[in-house]
Amino acid sequence: MKTWLYELIPDSALQLAGFQVYRADHDTELSGKTKGGGFSIVHQYIQRFNGVSGNKSAAIRRRSKTPGVIITQYVVNMPEGKSTPDFQCKPIPTTIKEGKLAVFKAVVTGDPKPEVSWRRSKGTISDKDKFQSKYDESTGEHILEIHKVSAAETDTYKCCAVNEYGKAVCTAILTVTEALTSPSDFRKLLRKSKADVETDEKFWDAMLNADRKDYERICSEFGVADLHLILKKLEEKKKERAQKKWKDGVIPSDEDATEKHSLKSAGRTKDFSIKGMMQKDTGFSQFDQEGNLLKTGLNQVDEEVNFLLTEFKLSNVDFVIKIQEVKAQEREDALFECVLTHPLPRITWMGKGNVLENGEKYSITVSDHKLIHRLLINDCKQSDKGIYTAGAGVTSCSAWLVVEAESDHASAGKKTATTLAGGARIDLEKVAKEQQIKVREEMEKILAAVKAKHEEGQLKEEKTLASCGKDGEMGGVTGPGKNSGAVKDKAAKASALSDPTGSKGKTNVKTSRGDGTEITLDVSRCVTKEVQLVPDDPKNKKHTRSGQADFDKVTESSSKRADVEFNQFQTFATSQDEATDSDGNKDSTGSVKCPRHTKKEWKQHTSDPGRDSNENEDSAGQVKYSSCSKQSQQAQKAVNGESAGSKDHNECDETEDANGSATQSRRRRQGPLIEDAVIDPGVQFICGLSDVSAIINETAELACKLSSEDCEGAWFRDGKKISPDANFSITKDGAIHKLVIIGCKEEHAGKYRFEADGRKTVAMINVKDPPRFDPENLRAFTEPVTVKVGHNSIFKVHFFGHEPIKIQWYKDGEELQDDNNTKIEKSPSHSCLLLRRCQRKDTGEIKIKLKNEHGFIEAISQLIVLDKPTSPLGPAEVTESSATCIEFRWRPPKDDGGSPVINYIMERQQVGRNTWKKMGDIPGVPIYRDTGVEHGRKYCYRIRAVTAEGTSEEMKTDEIQAGTLAFPGPPATPKVVSAYDDCINISWTSPSNSGGSRILGYILEKRKKGSNLWTVVNALDELIKEKKYAVKDVVAGLEYEFRVTAINLSGAGEYSNPSEFVFARDPKKPPGKVTSLKVTETSYNHLVLTWTKPEEKPEIQDEAKGYFVEIRQAECLEWSRCNPIPIITTSFAVKGLKSMDMYWVRVIATNDGGEGAPEELPNYVLAMPSPVRPKFTNHKMKSFMVVRAGNSVRITVNFEASPQPDIMWVKDNVPVTKRVTISNSDGSSQLLIPSSERSDSGIYSILVKNLAGQETFSTEVRVTDDPKPPGPVDLEENVPGTVTVIWEPSPDEKRDDRLHYTVSKLDSTKHTWSTVADRLFNNKFTVCNIMHGREYNFRVYAKNDMGISAPSESPTWGMEKKKEKFVVSIPNRKDCDLRCAPTFIVPLKLHTAPKGYECYMSCAVKGNPKPRVTWYQNHISLNTNTNYYISDTCGVCSMLILHVGPRDMGEYTIIAENALGRAECSTVLSVRE
Repeated sequence: MKTWLYELIPDSALQLAGFQVYRADHDTELSGKTKGGGFSIVHQYIQRFNGVSGNKSAAIRRRSKTPGVIITQYVVNMPEGKSTPDFQCKPIPTTIKEGKLAVFKAVVTGDPKPEVSWRRSKGTISDKDKFQSKYDESTGEHILEIHKVSAAETDTYKCCAVNEYGKAVCTAILTVTEALTSPSDFRKLLRKSKADVETDEKFWDAMLNADRKDYERICSEFGVADLHLILKKLEEKKKERAQKKWKDGVIPSDEDATEKHSLKSAGRTKDFSIKGMMQKDTGFSQFDQEGNLLKTGLNQVDEEVNFLLTEFKLSNVDFVIKIQEVKAQEREDALFECVLTHPLPRITWMGKGNVLENGEKYSITVSDHKLIHRLLINDCKQSDKGIYTAGAGVTSCSAWLVVEAESDHASAGKKTATTLAGGARIDLEKVAKEQQIKVREEMEKILAAVKAKHEEGQLKEEKTLASCGKDGEMGGVTGPGKNSGAVKDKAAKASALSDPTGSKGKTNVKTSRGDGTEITLDVSRCVTKEVQLVPDDPKNKKHTRSGQADFDKVTESSSKRADVEFNQFQTFATSQDEATDSDGNKDSTGSVKCPRHTKKEWKQHTSDPGRDSNENEDSAGQVKYSSCSKQSQQAQKAVNGESAGSKDHNECDETEDANGSATQSRRRRQGPLIEDAVIDPGVQFICGLSDVSAIINETAELACKLSSEDCEGAWFRDGKKISPDANFSITKDGAIHKLVIIGCKEEHAGKYRFEADGRKTVAMINVKDPPRFDPENLRAFTEPVTVKVGHNSIFKVHFFGHEPIKIQWYKDGEELQDDNNTKIEKSPSHSCLLLRRCQRKDTGEIKIKLKNEHGFIEAISQLIVLDKPTSPLGPAEVTESSATCIEFRWRPPKDDGGSPVINYIMERQQVGRNTWKKMGDIPGVPIYRDTGVEHGRKYCYRIRAVTAEGTSEEMKTDEIQAGTLAFPGPPATPKVVSAYDDCINISWTSPSNSGGSRILGYILEKRKKGSNLWTVVNALDELIKEKKYAVKDVVAGLEYEFRVTAINLSGAGEYSNPSEFVFARDPKKPPGKVTSLKVTETSYNHLVLTWTKPEEKPEIQDEAKGYFVEIRQAECLEWSRCNPIPIITTSFAVKGLKSMDMYWVRVIATNDGGEGAPEELPNYVLAMPSPVRPKFTNHKMKSFMVVRAGNSVRITVNFEASPQPDIMWVKDNVPVTKRVTISNSDGSSQLLIPSSERSDSGIYSILVKNLAGQETFSTEVRVTDDPKPPGPVDLEENVPGTVTVIWEPSPDEKRDDRLHYTVSKLDSTKHTWSTVADRLFNNKFTVCNIMHGREYNFRVYAKNDMGISAPSESPTWGMEKKKEKFVVSIPNRKDCDLRCAPTFIVPLKLHTAPKGYECYMSCAVKGNPKPRVTWYQNHISLNTNTNYYISDTCGVCSMLILHVGPRDMGEYTIIAENALGRAECSTVLSVRE
């Protein structure tokens, strides 16, 4: 079985008892597949098999507590103490510049400890230098570092944690932005020397007069590399310039009071401003030149710039309603929608890993309250399907877009509709309004908690003030903790706001102003505290609104615009735009100096109350803060959580301007400390400004709403105040302030600001010039154009807008191009479409689309082509046919030609005649009643439709006879609508054949079960007019059936078929669910279900009378019923399944009361048989075959297995070559070599394997040919009476290890050849019993499995003795001693034999007396072992092993011994697999 896996699935999840699993992603050679894919067939099969076998293993999706994490559990019953992996902290989406280091971190949990791996969607992370995966044991974090990121690394990264009980997966998006400096620029920077920059006055003049956003550009132009050092020097030069202006008596104005910064987080950009001078130790957040978040502490005494790393967290934005899966047809529009918990002006939409931009293909829209975000995908195609993601901050949600092929080819090329998630539209506006109200209620409760805390903690604030005055310190900073972020709930928010010391997880900044107001700021966008510290002075009491940034912050956080909400942070630094000092004086921009006082200054406060306030007034609009000279040390202690009290009580103050410069001034306050007073929050913005995209020469409007109707405000554009004139109209309607721009021009684009009572809100106006139509011309264009067939039609429209403008014409959604019938004229101001020789089919929608870089616009008109109508539609329906009248009707023309039918021309012909009689013109109603007919005659009619454009072709009716009896056909079988004890309701449908006249009514009859008598329910004179009837003449408990007949003018027709029997009793309750539903048998085309009937519960569910079985394929959503009629058995065989398809199955119980709830199998069923281990069915398969070279080799193997196994053929454990053809089918496999060669010899093995097991079978194939004869034959005599025959080996001996030799002998006294030796594997043989005086000839043959070679003959041995005269001579007898010790003439040779084959060993030994021969294997005697055939013939000792096996491997020894000595010879046998 082959399946797709991926590397995150552990081996432990794939081990099956008794099975060998080859993984394609780990071992490509063994598996025979390439890497890739996912867990598909194996995963699905295991689920189905578990449902049948009772195994509890499954794949279950679980919900994680961490949003965005998907958990898959492998087992149903989790062992105690064990758990699936989960993410305690998931990776955060990151936006970073090119060349930087990107880091993803994740903390996972699970028992046993999960294995964590990283992947990406569009590529691999195999480059170890670029991607480094680490694990920090101290923090438990799994870290992925991406070094020197580039645009190619922009992707979705996936982190997977896997253990044996499940896996957890989450994703994070990496967005890489372009670097601001190219490598060539860096080379220029390196060439620029430090000394040149320090002496370049043009550079410093440009830096001193530029905005902060231009610093990097200026440094790049002048070739400066160390931007950090330049910023430090710049602060010094600004300080020197300020001091010089003070000495000259000039009040410096700070043009850099407003600093813009950009915060990028997960693809979003928010702008916020910090206006005014930053206090030395507040630790407000800034960005460095690379866009990173840095916390800046400016120490003016030491003149150092310390950049401390921090994170500025946005509020926790989450999804109230996430995007859902959308299924759309091709050419439809698909819409994704989501609702946020907090307003955001835009979110990041991604499709298949790519960031989507608003355009013609994708339309991204946001609701007015910034809570509902929508992505519209226009004209869906197959390439658009995939996963789409909506990202809001660190939170994201994803869903599939499934694009289905067009089912109706007739509508191809036409857009149909817009498809929503789930196919239905959720009331998102209602959800968004509820969320908006919820957020606003939370803000109101927080504001109420703040006010209550102020009132209750007044005494505590006095002590705090006294402590601050004593120590000379006005604020402290608590560093951010690990839980920094937005407050999670109302109670937490209220607690955070009322905590005077800050809370863990937030960065709190306390600021004291000279008017006695202390503000505690939370960098997580919540105001924690504000207390007004005002001496008891009438001049001070009447100014109570300065510095109320906390109330402004809390109120505007519930505003519709998320960027307005976020911009409120800037009011903490500029909360005194319209504030007054203690004397009630106001500077030009509303800023007030806020001195910090030493202990002695507070004691002298009353002696000189006005002097300090006058000295602190700044007409240039600066906000100044004074502090002791050792504030930097105290601020550092405040960051560490220590007391911020000053140890230095010098009376010198240090004043900072907005650029960070400091001036020394000495002041003293006279008088004691005055009791504090809590102030009113002041005017707030209920609704701030929103960005506006205005159309040129049209009206644009900006509006905001204040909390007070009595407050006046001012409007500014790009820093300049706006006054009402011909272009601007400023109105005030109660608390609503409006700015109307009349006739927008390009110069009206910019940044607009509204200020009121120290509060401000900002918005951008972008003036665009999209294509637009002239209204009068557009009105004329939209009027339908009507032409006659064959005439030309012209569409012309005038337009204007920013050039160039792309012009496109469409007809019924298809774009038009210039051709023989179409002419398109285009110009910068108008376009004309000419359609020549219009036909009726050209009628339809004409659309023009104009597009430029600012937008697009469309206009639609209609083309109507007039023609004569088509013929009326038949056949004619006869409604009445009597002796004096024929009435019939027909259908109007399918196409009226664009004009309504005025009348019809009717003609009649009597059958048998050739003339047509004109009946005249009849009105445009398609019905005619002919009263001038004769009884029994037949008539034909022809009809033509008449319109203003002409007369149609005729429609001819069939023959209609007047006055014949034509009875109606039978109605449909009556159906029982409902049944009760005293009434049964019946309904039926009209007969298909009315008999040529109208139906007058119906007669209904009933019959009791078991009776043959039908009784009429209604009398003949009381016909049933409707097609339903309530039968009340019934007896409770009896069964009835019903039939009905129709009556027309001719009389009663045939009766219908009887209805089903029904009891006259009250309705039953539907049955419950069936129980114990399971699959008992499966195959490739059917499955068998069994179940238990549902339990009967009185008054709840009644007994089931039958069952319906329904199935649906896994990819289909509609259920199909297998049995149209209920079955009464509790088992059913579902047939006609597709092999290996997945099906969902359910059973529904039914009775007279209706159908019960369906019972569905928990897992899908795979259409395949139960698992069967592979088994070979043909027991006569050959394990050895010999084939002549050139002939074909065919090996056929039959087997049975389920599921369908994987089949692999190997030769000598190596996959077969391409010249070998493998043919597989169900239950068999065949190997074919069309033309064999000797190299094809070997052992061929087949491996049949599936999930249930595997089986192998091997066949040895020997491809050979008739052997060639041996070489020359020599004869030797080593022992008297014997001849040793020696020959050269056959040329085929090296290629055929089964080749052997046969030796034949011819005696001169005989005339036939006799075989003296066979199956010789060596090249010599000793022939015994050679008689002296005879001649001998020897032949040597080579033999193999295919045949025998030609012989090689030896020379003649010996001389034939000539007959001489017999002379008897008695020689002298001399005894000869022929005894000798045993010696081996021919030793044993080494043998290597294939497993399962026979092995033949032989040697020659001589000795006198005849030696005793003993065979040994590994020093164990074999002479008595019956498995070995041992022979000793004339000194030739041989041993035959029939079936060589692994046990036969080893050393073989033969020992020959007699009385004179002992000889030994050894060899080694190797067995080859």
